Amino acid sequence: MTTGCSISADYLAVTELAGDEVSREQISRLCHRYYWAGDYCRGRDVAEVACGTGQGLGYLAALAKSLRAGDRSAAILEIARRHYGDRVLLEEFDAQKMPYADQSFDVVMIFEAIYYLSSFEQFLRECRRVLRPGGRLLIATANKDLFDFSPSPLSIRYYGVVELDETLARHKFSAEFFGDTPIDAVSWKQRVLRPVKKLAVASGLMPTSMAGKKLLKRLVFGELVEMPAEIAQGLVPYQPPVRLVAGQPDRRHKVILCAAARLDETNA
Repeated sequence: MTTGCSISADYLAVTELAGDEVSREQISRLCHRYYWAGDYCRGRDVAEVACGTGQGLGYLAALAKSLRAGDRSAAILEIARRHYGDRVLLEEFDAQKMPYADQSFDVVMIFEAIYYLSSFEQFLRECRRVLRPGGRLLIATANKDLFDFSPSPLSIRYYGVVELDETLARHKFSAEFFGDTPIDAVSWKQRVLRPVKKLAVASGLMPTSMAGKKLLKRLVFGELVEMPAEIAQGLVPYQPPVRLVAGQPDRRHKVILCAAARLDETNA
């Protein structure tokens, strides 16, 4: 899932592409964020920005009143276009400058991509512009407040619950937060290796190449499976995410989900 101040083929190496070998946990996290978003999108006009290869677009299209999506990487977007054809309108654009009319959506989504934005604040200004009053901005992002957190090599800035809450409030959004993929529910091997991972991150020894990442995944997660081009309801078991306290860092979940309502001028 890609966006940012410049585009390079390097984003192919940090995007979950259809057909890649990934862990079952990656597929579970992918499905969970779209299952969670589905309730907000049902019967509404929806846009997903930085959509990557669009594994969740078919699922959303079946729920939403209308759906548009896009990504700034032409190479990655082409993968989605080959799969969906004319089922979903896909456009190449920067999430910080959307090609949409004012107040044209009920929901704007950005999943696992805000840390690639050169200006999160500019993105929020665009969201306020294209969302209707009371519309929702849905965010899914890796939790930077875990002690063994490993940033993407192309990331610019990560936001945890505290930073998201403060930044969204400045731009007149009222945010709710949820945690997904609890640390205490992962495999014993992952729990045992967390201190090793923290040391590798601090020492700059985490692999950045696709081959290195794949080897690490096999060591930690075991057998890898193919990333689907499109998810469906029931592909993985689902439990709704846990509500988190705004303004407090979360250290128990791998993924932070945020539903932020656009306030109008009278209640901002």
